[in-house]
Amino acid sequence: MTLKAVLLGPDGQLGHDVRRLHAAAGSSFELQPLPRAKLDVAVPGAVENALGDRSFDVLVNCAAYTRVDDAEDDAAAAFAVNSQAVRAMAAVCASRKARLIHISTDYVFGGDTARDRPLPEDAPLAPVNVYGESKALGEKLACRESDDVVVVRTASLFGTAGLGGRGGNFVETVIRNGASTGEIRAVDDRTMSPTAAADVARVLLRLVTEGCAPGCHHVVNSGSATWFEFAAAIVRGAGIEAAVTPCSGDDFPARAERPRYTVLDNAKISSMFGAMSPWQEALERYLRARS
Repeated sequence: MTLKAVLLGPDGQLGHDVRRLHAAAGSSFELQPLPRAKLDVAVPGAVENALGDRSFDVLVNCAAYTRVDDAEDDAAAAFAVNSQAVRAMAAVCASRKARLIHISTDYVFGGDTARDRPLPEDAPLAPVNVYGESKALGEKLACRESDDVVVVRTASLFGTAGLGGRGGNFVETVIRNGASTGEIRAVDDRTMSPTAAADVARVLLRLVTEGCAPGCHHVVNSGSATWFEFAAAIVRGAGIEAAVTPCSGDDFPARAERPRYTVLDNAKISSMFGAMSPWQEALERYLRARS
């Protein structure tokens, strides 16, 4: 019997690459994308109504409220999508003995301001903004509702859905602004894990087909960078004539606080499926594909 997986958030950067790679691989399982037009997870009861009669074995949740600054002013919307809807997904999955694969974020961390080593899956959650709080609560609620939840934390995604202005990502922003102004200022006091959405998508497809024990996995490219280091690598790789200047995060005031250090330790997932590519290699692949 063919395994069936429902994909929420199929048009975002990660969901787009899941669909693209699933189609390219001719995978053995059936993927059912459910776009927002068919299921708006922000609407109370929508998850239960849309999934209640649908036949599936795995639910992959790539849907999320990701507007970090807006979440400070509209916490209710962030928690509705990132917490309460996720709880509802887990409850539906539990009722039919289906697995939930839920995408989370490095922003569940950041409160440990002295941190300078990659964060393992069992590090204490310590978000510093509403978005991170909503994602942290979503993880907890899902695991309370079901004993078959796989939480996939990722970070700083750049994917093909960001090409050509379709949603955008940091890579495309740097290329666009660098080409038009010849100058990029990027923060040099916040360190994270730059990650290609395609590499996360490959892992998700394997999690669906090969399975794993319930629990949390950090799925990011290997290595770390400040946003300045990432921007400099983008400019070099894209062959843009632009100066990249480091600056402090304080030079870009925002409503939401950003964490200083959220590098994720990917040793666990690497031990299962092989080493994750360094982010520099992932960036090179992305730049080649867009040219």
